Amino acid sequence: MTTVLIKGARPYGEGDPVDVLVEDGVITDIGSLDVPDDAEVIEAGGQVLLPGFVDLHTHLREPGREDTETIATGSAAAALGGYTAVFAMANTDPVADNAVIVDHVWRRGQEAGLVDVHPVGAVTVGLKGEKLAELGTMAKSEARVKVFSDDGLCVADPLLMRRALEYSTALGVVIAQHAEEPRLTVGAQAHEGEQAARLGYTGWPASAEESIVARDCLLAEHANARLHVCHVSTSGTADILKWAKDRGTKVSAEVTPHHLLLTDERLATYDPVNKVNPPLRTESDAEKLRAALAEGVIDCVATDHAPHAVQDKDCEWSSARPGMLGLQTALSIVVETMVRTGLLDWRGVARVMSERPAEIGNLTDHGRPIEVGEPANLTLVDPDAEWTVRGAEFASIAANTPYEGMRLPGVVTATLLRGRITAREGKIAQ
Repeated sequence: MTTVLIKGARPYGEGDPVDVLVEDGVITDIGSLDVPDDAEVIEAGGQVLLPGFVDLHTHLREPGREDTETIATGSAAAALGGYTAVFAMANTDPVADNAVIVDHVWRRGQEAGLVDVHPVGAVTVGLKGEKLAELGTMAKSEARVKVFSDDGLCVADPLLMRRALEYSTALGVVIAQHAEEPRLTVGAQAHEGEQAARLGYTGWPASAEESIVARDCLLAEHANARLHVCHVSTSGTADILKWAKDRGTKVSAEVTPHHLLLTDERLATYDPVNKVNPPLRTESDAEKLRAALAEGVIDCVATDHAPHAVQDKDCEWSSARPGMLGLQTALSIVVETMVRTGLLDWRGVARVMSERPAEIGNLTDHGRPIEVGEPANLTLVDPDAEWTVRGAEFASIAANTPYEGMRLPGVVTATLLRGRITAREGKIAQ
């Protein structure tokens, strides 16, 4: 039996420090406690204790692009970032559109053992948007797929999306949409606005996202299905989500850390590290997204962690692949944009980074309260510490971070998966 005693932690950053005893993967006592024999002790010193983070949107690249990330290296990055569960997107090579591939991803995650890796199944065969994939087979596989998405591409055909939503209700799963009307984004390189016009980039209009979100909310309402909107990036989408939720539509949504902090002003450098899909928007969009997250209109934060090889980023803008690393910086960006601004307290951080994503992803043992009898999936955070981002020092194989050299607040000092320490003081536990 593994025993860990976390001494002097503040659950949710509230009240006086307490000791938290973890035995055999479960919280067994909270209070002023003596150190049990053979217990591993973590001296928290008043740091904030939170339920382990859950990421609904991670690209682990395995199988197919192990030169940029593997399930093992991505799991290490996740654990160091405070995560205890991640959802691995289906746009691998081969595509995760059948039980063989999703079970492979599941087993590789189990072998790594640092976070629970839940494979996301493709909605359509080969992500081609032509024919539904084997949703039922994947849902009933060893991996028990809970979320389906063609992320990276939109399920643009409304009839196909309607069928996917209808099938999902019987399976009890979620359809997650990359909202992008492809006919409006042909050749798009950046947010359609002043910056793109000045720099000569073909624009990616906000309406390309908003029109799909509005359509899919109506389809989900008709099917009484659960829809999840990936990486919301515009203020108009936030308005549509509020409208749909007020109607009772079963829709949830995520926002990325980079869309909370960064804007298209960064395009002036021509640095492809800032190229992402959907693109960085305006400051007014970012401000609206932060408010929507605080209000619960947007449910959670998801990283859209997207590792890329050097040659796919260190090139001219038009040839660069879109995407940014996110697992090891997500908490700090949330602290910078939401906690330091007073939009969220630490209980709010737990809601948007752990509790709501666990609920959306149908995980029953993550995002749980810090209480006796609950699973010990936990993250310890030093709220007063700061650190400097260095992509080369990340656990990921890739280093494409837009935050290179930034001084950011909030440091994850320990992560526990079912009571076992997976990361501590910036290192993976051996």
